[in-house]
Amino acid sequence: MKFVGRVWKFGDDINTDLMFPMGAFEVPPEERKMLVFQANRPGWSKLVKPGDVILGGRNYGLGSGRPAPESLRDLGITALVAESINGLFLRNCINHGFPVLQCPGVHAAFAEGDKAEVELRAGTVRNIRTGMVLQGTKLPNILLEIIEAGGVLAGLRAESFID
Repeated sequence: MKFVGRVWKFGDDINTDLMFPMGAFEVPPEERKMLVFQANRPGWSKLVKPGDVILGGRNYGLGSGRPAPESLRDLGITALVAESINGLFLRNCINHGFPVLQCPGVHAAFAEGDKAEVELRAGTVRNIRTGMVLQGTKLPNILLEIIEAGGVLAGLRAESFID
């Protein structure tokens, strides 16, 4: 699982409410993705291109268990790498099949717009512009397998456990 994409930087303590605002529950899934980060970066969702990568600071994804990873994935974001990730949000990303990696030092190692190469199995992130490679915290194989399957539900469907 290797991803290369343009970097969008977000800081510390990014709440799930910013990624999936309350109003997103009331609109069809196709419209939800347009509400991502509307409160703190209006118009951002229109700038995102498939394959882009989010880099976050510390405690990324604090808050509730809203399905924010689904909206990020639907926007075309290919992976999220952050200094540290809230545990509930980390597991929510995995459950939705959204590639995620904790990597200390990543926020300072990139400028917005740089290209990042994320190797999820190796747990590494490389800044293509500078060549700097950072080692993140590798996910256990069982969690990588869930991501590769497209999430928990997709994995269960593939094994014919659910319709």
